[in-house]
Amino acid sequence: MSNKLKVIPLGGLHEIGKNMTLLEYDDEIIIIDCGLTFPDDEMLGIDVVIPDFTYLKKKASKIKGVFLTHGHEDHIGALPYFLKQFEAPIYGLRLTLGLVELKLQEHQVMDRTELNVVKPGDVIHLKNFDVEFIRVSHSIPDAAALHIKTPYGSIVHTGDFKIDYTPIDGCLIDLNRFAELGRDGVTLLLADSTNVDRKGFTMSESTVGTTFDNIFRNHQDKRIFVASFASNVHRIQQIVHSCHLFNRKIAFSGRSMVNVTKVAMELGYLKVPENMIVDLFDIDKYPDNELVIVTTGSQGEPMAALSRMSKGEHRQLSLQPNDLVIISATPIPGNEKSVKKVIDKILQLGANVIYESLADVHVSGHAKEEELKLIHTLIKPKYFAPVHGEYTHLTHHGLLAESLGKSKSEVFIMENGKGLEIDDEGIRFTKKVPSGRTLIDGLGIGDVGNIVLRDRRILSQDGLMVVVLAIERESGKIVSGPEIISRGFVYVREAEDLFVDARNTLCHALSELEKDNVTEWATIKNTIRDTLKTFLYQETRRNPMILPIIMDV
Repeated sequence: MSNKLKVIPLGGLHEIGKNMTLLEYDDEIIIIDCGLTFPDDEMLGIDVVIPDFTYLKKKASKIKGVFLTHGHEDHIGALPYFLKQFEAPIYGLRLTLGLVELKLQEHQVMDRTELNVVKPGDVIHLKNFDVEFIRVSHSIPDAAALHIKTPYGSIVHTGDFKIDYTPIDGCLIDLNRFAELGRDGVTLLLADSTNVDRKGFTMSESTVGTTFDNIFRNHQDKRIFVASFASNVHRIQQIVHSCHLFNRKIAFSGRSMVNVTKVAMELGYLKVPENMIVDLFDIDKYPDNELVIVTTGSQGEPMAALSRMSKGEHRQLSLQPNDLVIISATPIPGNEKSVKKVIDKILQLGANVIYESLADVHVSGHAKEEELKLIHTLIKPKYFAPVHGEYTHLTHHGLLAESLGKSKSEVFIMENGKGLEIDDEGIRFTKKVPSGRTLIDGLGIGDVGNIVLRDRRILSQDGLMVVVLAIERESGKIVSGPEIISRGFVYVREAEDLFVDARNTLCHALSELEKDNVTEWATIKNTIRDTLKTFLYQETRRNPMILPIIMDV
């Protein structure tokens, strides 16, 4: 029986972020991207979320390389955590690996891997796979699609892309190569689905530059702040152009903004005229109308620079009534409320705000419907599986493929852990493998699970009640307590009667246990929990966490 080629997504499907896909054949596994996502509102205290690597743990020796499509966090952000558990060479274009190196240095895992810089058109040859990098356009330079030759034909993974005929860096998407692959025959296409439900074409990044020029021209008396993704180097380059045009200095605010722009300048992807950049500590030396501050915080992140400015908590910067703030990004799904809060607070400070619905200060880096149709038509895959999107996006992309002539049996809507296998007999879904999410809280990797999150939610919603009592070791009799301590439940001084009644209720339940000679601590603790829980719910309709503590004396 011949080996099967497996295509297994561990992240990026039915969700936005933590993109990671495996190709496995015989004794080799290659990995496409290794990204993270950010926690939703229910993940209290969690910093980031990464894919579950369980499936790879018994196959670590098979991993032959990680191939990166581009340098966004949702494609490279989990690499430091991956490299703490596995050894594998990393392949990517120059800027992508520049950002990876910065990330690995921060996590002190730089010495655990080799970084291999490739160019568009380069092919990495392995025993069972040949991996070719193909240039595409995106919202960050050095984005690539991957063409992978396998024992069962070619697979094309588009990565994140759009078709931009006037890119800022002049590097056009290589549509000719996609057409050549289509003529040669492609077994499976995996394609970006983010904007599949949007009609038409995504606007060129260069249109934003014209908007910036007009805004700068119409606000020459104001200090200007621009909030954007730190990784959007093309956007920052256009801000630099407008600063040069209108004789302004530029300062960068936010750790990721400072770090990414430094790497981009060192590698030649961001070109800034000499003496244009000023340090935040020196901005007071210049008139407001000669300054532009480019900052993080376009997603309303609580700790990002713009959010701290809006709350008056930034060390070096405070927003003034004459300032103009441009939010040059679209909120990621789930961040809409956070962004609106930041806008409201900025307006309350008297500053003006321009965002996407008011002017063309942002364009997407993802292909819309007509661009996706073009890629499908050029590549002409035998089978198609949409990637990079929530279930709605994947379904719409599947329907788009069917509208172009695919039959339902040739379109596969995968899910994390449930991919495809290909052999001489055809293609089909695999059995589901371990997948899901690993939660990162501080230095802890995966030590916070659903039970801990449930406890955190309870604590955040209804608070905590601690019940303390002392029991004589020999006789098993209660010698003191129960004492009830409340945190985050009610204000004790205004609920004295409630606490008196709660203590009396507990004393009665505990005396019944003494009559029955019950001395097992587990039984006593359960009685405390059940009795107090029932009483408090009847009196308050709340369910605080109840923590019994027994001391023996």
